[in-house]
Amino acid sequence: MAALTELYIAGMEPFEVLKTRLIMVLTGRPYGAWRDWFFSTTKPTVSWSKSLIDGVAFLTFQPPVYGLTLWIAGAAKDEILTLLATTAVLMLIVSRPFGLVLEVARRFAGAKAE
Repeated sequence: MAALTELYIAGMEPFEVLKTRLIMVLTGRPYGAWRDWFFSTTKPTVSWSKSLIDGVAFLTFQPPVYGLTLWIAGAAKDEILTLLATTAVLMLIVSRPFGLVLEVARRFAGAKAE
């Protein structure tokens, strides 16, 4: 989804999109630690509160990292601002499903949250 947004909404060049996607892969582990910290600090117990915490964790971590990543990849200022505004909505929508995927991947790998 992000690559399509970068390509078609912001008008980034394909090589810039590729660089951005490759850099974002490196943020997976730091985001997992950030999310773990949010969950251990707030200790949500019901589904709606877990969704809220996933959303807050995602929106406080990803936009700054994503903006920096876009800048490193060579995106123009207007492209970065367009993408940050557009993806903030998408990030909120995908934050809980992404969190659930992280939990399944951890169970599959036998890893525990920090």
